[in-house]
Amino acid sequence: MTGDTIAAIATAMSASGIGIIRISGDDSMEIISKVYRSKGGKKQIKEAESHTIHYGFIYDNDTMIDEVLVMIMKGPRSYTGEDTVEIDCHGGVLAMKKVLEAVIHAGARPAEPGEFTKRAFLNGRIDLSQAEAVIDVIQAKNEYALKSSLSQLKGSVLTSIKEIRSSILYHIAYIESALDDPEHISLDGYSEKLAQTVEKEKKKIRCLADSFDEGKMIREGIRTVIVGKPNAGKSSLLNYLVGEEKAIVTDIAGTTRDVLEETIMLQGISLRMMDTAGIRATEDVVEKIGVERARAYAKDADLVLYVVDSSIPLDENDEEILEILRDKKAIILLNKSDLTPVVTKEMLEACTDMPVLAISARQEQGVELLEEQIKSMFFAGELSFNDEVYITNVRHKTALEEAYQSLTMVENSIAMEMPEDFFSIDLMNAYEALGRIVGESVGEDLVNEIFSKFCTGK
Repeated sequence: MTGDTIAAIATAMSASGIGIIRISGDDSMEIISKVYRSKGGKKQIKEAESHTIHYGFIYDNDTMIDEVLVMIMKGPRSYTGEDTVEIDCHGGVLAMKKVLEAVIHAGARPAEPGEFTKRAFLNGRIDLSQAEAVIDVIQAKNEYALKSSLSQLKGSVLTSIKEIRSSILYHIAYIESALDDPEHISLDGYSEKLAQTVEKEKKKIRCLADSFDEGKMIREGIRTVIVGKPNAGKSSLLNYLVGEEKAIVTDIAGTTRDVLEETIMLQGISLRMMDTAGIRATEDVVEKIGVERARAYAKDADLVLYVVDSSIPLDENDEEILEILRDKKAIILLNKSDLTPVVTKEMLEACTDMPVLAISARQEQGVELLEEQIKSMFFAGELSFNDEVYITNVRHKTALEEAYQSLTMVENSIAMEMPEDFFSIDLMNAYEALGRIVGESVGEDLVNEIFSKFCTGK
């Protein structure tokens, strides 16, 4: 545990019903006793039982600051594992600042960003993956991101990593013991047994690493790009999905010149929706730049919505778009289905294996089909966070890839019939790489970098 006592405002710095000032450290009880007075003035709050709440007032010397409730949580049964006090005061910005100043005058120091959670990690209350999940919970943009972050906060990643590390550690210890005491511990036939274990653990690691792309989409939203020819109805679709007139819609071809980005929610799923310039051959310098951007955004997208005007025939521009979308996750939206069709759903299904949906963006028809299609494409109908672990952090994926490569080197050493001490070296590298995920093999600089991204009161 760290010796000094920290304090910070734990709620948003804006007018609200309640504001919370958090104190944590060895001197928390002494500090609160200096600033707190009960209604009758007789209560000695530092003698109060843990996990109790007390009504009273906060004073800075002889000046009353605010009417408050004080919550006492003595270590180790607290978020940080230390003696912790939370002061619930009125949520005015000035009131919160005055209460915090009184606490600092009484002996606390201002907390650094993420220092409360950092102390929870250093004091063994949570591992590093759980600490990172805290900020993910705070920043969650949709229901699935929140569920995934809460699952990680409860230890889903920790449990998976601990199981793999335990298996690896067993074999490291066995090899070392056999090398130290060959008379009593035999390595005959051991390579075959180790190869089976390595294969099994590699599959687990690969499964976790492969979940990153889906986990990233859960956390950040699906990067969705709308493409099509000019006047196909792309901007009308965006406006309908957003629920307001974000994009300019006219009958003039080439109205959209640049990329317009909005974040929308469809059935709890975040979509980073981008409307692009209509793709066509053009001599207009500005429009040409917009068309090139549309092509580039489509190539980098997680999902492409290809809007087709059903009232006009397909041409070479449609052929170009279909070529861009080859091997991409895409949905063809046959727009203007309320008009007499020239292009039909059957025609498009015959020339592509992409799902085709008939919609009318202007008449607001068929969009519910789009919602269901997106959900089924990415999550096979439903997401279940009860038994599936998603990796959402690039640092975790990097460590998993390193562990996977180290285990591959173990397999290579076994195949080459190399001495067992070679196995041990690569097994240890895999063990340490996985340890970096949960914080057992990380340096102080990395820890500081991770917690610097937190807000001050967390």
